[in-house]
Amino acid sequence: MPLVLSLKPKEKLFVNGAVIVNGDTRCDLTVLNDASILREKDIMREEDADTVCKRIYLLVQLMYIDPSSFAMYNDTLSPLLQDLVKAVPRSSDVVSEINEQVLLGHFYPAMKSARKLMSFEKELLGNVV
Repeated sequence: MPLVLSLKPKEKLFVNGAVIVNGDTRCDLTVLNDASILREKDIMREEDADTVCKRIYLLVQLMYIDPSSFAMYNDTLSPLLQDLVKAVPRSSDVVSEINEQVLLGHFYPAMKSARKLMSFEKELLGNVV
């Protein structure tokens, strides 16, 4: 199924390792085959990964854009996920989703699940006095 992207002026897009910048006007792109695509708003920079759940998101993102280094990223991701479940047992359902998606090589859906963890974490940290 084709993916249609509507890009804002000057919006950046990551496609299979290349960074593409839209011009001065809105643009619609249709992607007809499988490709690793990340919009600028979905890209987590390493310096912004300042919490456990953000680091989880970053690692899954790195798997998505650099699948050849999967083992290295997974060696860091697995203990983080295990530690999170130990510390916050209520996170186990989403952590299970991420594990399953990562093992199947479905990194973009795993990133979406990691976003759920980030929201959950933000909520938890917001309740800390």
